[in-house]
Formats: sequence, structure tokens, C-alpha cells
Amino acid sequence: MAQPVQDKSQLEKERQELQRELKEIQNAYNKVKGQKKQTLGQLTVLNKKINLQEQYINAISKEIKSIDDDVYLSNLEIYRLQKQLDTLKAQYARTVVYAYKNRSNYDYLNFIFSANSFNDAVKRVTYLKSYRAYREKQVATILETQELIAQRKQQQLGRKEQKNAALGNQTKQVQELAEQKKEKDAVVSQLKSKEKELQGQIATKKKRDRDLQNAITAIVRREIEAARAKAKAEADAKAKADADAKAKADALAKKNTPATNPVSNPAVTTKPIVTNPTATVAKRNEPTKKPDSYLDLNAKDVALNTSFQTNKARLPWPVDNGIVTMRFGNNQIENTKLTFDNPGITISTPSAGVPVKAVFDGEVVGVYNLGDGMAVTIRHGKYFTTYSNLSGVSIAKGTAVKTGQQIGRAGKDDDGNGGQIDFILMIETKNIDPSPWLRR
Repeated sequence: MAQPVQDKSQLEKERQELQRELKEIQNAYNKVKGQKKQTLGQLTVLNKKINLQEQYINAISKEIKSIDDDVYLSNLEIYRLQKQLDTLKAQYARTVVYAYKNRSNYDYLNFIFSANSFNDAVKRVTYLKSYRAYREKQVATILETQELIAQRKQQQLGRKEQKNAALGNQTKQVQELAEQKKEKDAVVSQLKSKEKELQGQIATKKKRDRDLQNAITAIVRREIEAARAKAKAEADAKAKADADAKAKADALAKKNTPATNPVSNPAVTTKPIVTNPTATVAKRNEPTKKPDSYLDLNAKDVALNTSFQTNKARLPWPVDNGIVTMRFGNNQIENTKLTFDNPGITISTPSAGVPVKAVFDGEVVGVYNLGDGMAVTIRHGKYFTTYSNLSGVSIAKGTAVKTGQQIGRAGKDDDGNGGQIDFILMIETKNIDPSPWLRR
């Protein structure tokens, strides 16, 4: 019986989480809902709200099913208890009838004094006490069963009230969903009517994303090359140290070897011993195996990479109260052929100028101006995070930053209605979706 309780707890937790997300998305949508100009961000927020609304309705459906299951099981329990109560009443009735029919034979004194011996009389007294206790227990069991049935019926009434409330809430949410879909259709219609204008916006974004991606890739490759050069220098230094140590050992061994006197034994000719010169040369010329990543070699990077990986789904958001308005990868405007590929995620903020913070410990490896805003790239071992469309930057290249440390401020969004940043996550030169890495 413990499992259903756990399931109810999980359902309640899921429903509360969806309610929280719906509230957040509604607040974000309210900021763009009244705008005269329809935007891609508005459509994205509305789509996310509709998706959450559908999930919420589904959660309510699960809750209703759980209530129905409880009511069904409760009916079975009431039926079982009722059958048990009928059996108890029938048994008690038989004992009462039997006692009534034989009441003259059960006169206490006659029954006791008709005993053949003292021990027999004691046994009869014990029997009478046991019989009375049995009758009392029957009555108590009947009363307890009646109380359990009453409790189950009362619980059923409560669950039925919960179901009615859930059904009412579900109807309300379905109506809201229908309204949201109407709003979405209106937004899509407006966007479709401005397809040429949107093509220009998308073209501008593609160029900006391309310039940003080229800048980040150059920075990452520079870091990889620096790490490769450092690894080669360390390997060359180690090889030289090994060669010097070997030369010293060979010289010392030669010095300690006694000289051979060819006059005393002219028949003996001494030659230097070479075990396998070909193998020795081959070993010296053996190519060094290329590592999987030059950014995962030294102890500091190894520890940083491991820590970054273990914090997946727990990284803090780069801004407070932010919401994703353009997701990673392919984005398409419904009912149009307009598509664009987002190298990261676009996060809208309540207003421009809000603090932008590092999501993890690392080192600033790039601070640059893209013409319409600043960008900062931070290296976390082989992971790189980039924060662009910043109105200002508060750190410099080479700075070591900590998780949550402010690095700048968010710039304005494309329509000047709020704040916005582009957040990009890369493993070396490969872009990956940042959303699964951020804390929900």
C-alpha cells in the first residue's frame, strides 16, 4: 500500500512544479503580450506556455485517474468489510439464539455446582469467563468493522469532492489552452504577413551568429594550440632530461668498466656489446600518441572537466528570472519556410542591464566587441561558455572567475522591449545544447 502514496506524492510534486513554471512563463508572456509588434520571441514564449499548459492538463488527468483508482479500491474494501460484518453479525446472532434456547442449562450456579470435582468446577468457571469474553470480543469486532466502513465511506466522499474540484480545474485549463491557441494563431498570422521583414531579421541574426561563432572558434583553437604547444614543450623537456640522465649513466658505466690489456692475451679481441641497435633507433623514433584532448591533460583541467560534467543539470542560470525565447539548434516559424539555426540559446530578461553571471569556475579567454554588443568567453577546462549581447563587461581577459560572479550586464533585445543575452556552450569546437546543463 506504500507505493500508491509515493505515486500521489510524485503526482503532487509534478503538478506543483508545472504550476510554478506556468506562473513564470505567464509573467514572461505578459511582458510581450501587449506589444503591437509581433516577434519571434513572443511566439516562442507562447509555444512554451502552450506546451506547459498541455503538460499541466495531463497532470490533472493523472490526478483524476489516481482518485478513480482510490475510489475503486475503497469500494472493494467497503464490500469486503461489509461481507465481514455480515459474517460477524450472523455468528453473533447464532451464539445469542443458542444461549437463549439453552438458558436454563447455563445457569451459572447450577452449571458450576454440578461439577464432579473442585478442579472440574474451576474449569467450568474459566470456560464461562472465556465464553463471556468471546461474546464481548464479537461485539467489539462488529463495532470496529462498522466504524471502518463509516471511515471508508467518509474518505470516499472526500475523494469525490477532490475529483469534482480536479474536473473543474481541468475544464478551466482546457478553456485557457483553447484561448492560448487562438492567440498563437493570431501571432503566427501576423508574423506570416511580415515574412519579408522577418527574412531581414533572420539574415541579420545569422550574420551576427556567424561572426560570433567565428570569434569563439578562433579563441578555442588558440587555447587548444597553446595547450598543444605546452604539452609538446613538456614532452620535449622530459625527453631531453631522460636523454641527459641516460648519457650520464652511460658515461659512469664506461668509467667504471676495467680496461682490457690486448698484450697479455692477444688471442682475445674485445668488441662493444650492442643488444639490438635497430630496436633502439626504432624506439627513439616511435611517434608520440596524440591525446584525445589537449585541454584534458594537466591535473587542473582534468579536475575542472570532471567537476563541470558532474554538475550537469545543476549549473546556475547566467541571469536571474530569465526565460529561453529561442532554443538551441533549428528554429522554424510555423506555417512559413523561415528557419534559422541557433548556436546556443537566447534568454530574455525582464529588462536590459540586469547582471550576467558566470555559470561555473573558469578563466576569461576572450572579451570582444561584435559591433552591436560585447561578448565574453570563459574556459572551463575543455568546456567553453560564451555570453553575448552584453551592454557592458566588468572583467578582463585572463581573469579567473568563480561560479555566480558577475561578468557584465544584459543588452537590449532586438525590439528594445526588454533585455536579452545569447548563451553558448561548447566542448572545444563543438556546440552543444546548454538547456540540459542549466538548473531547472
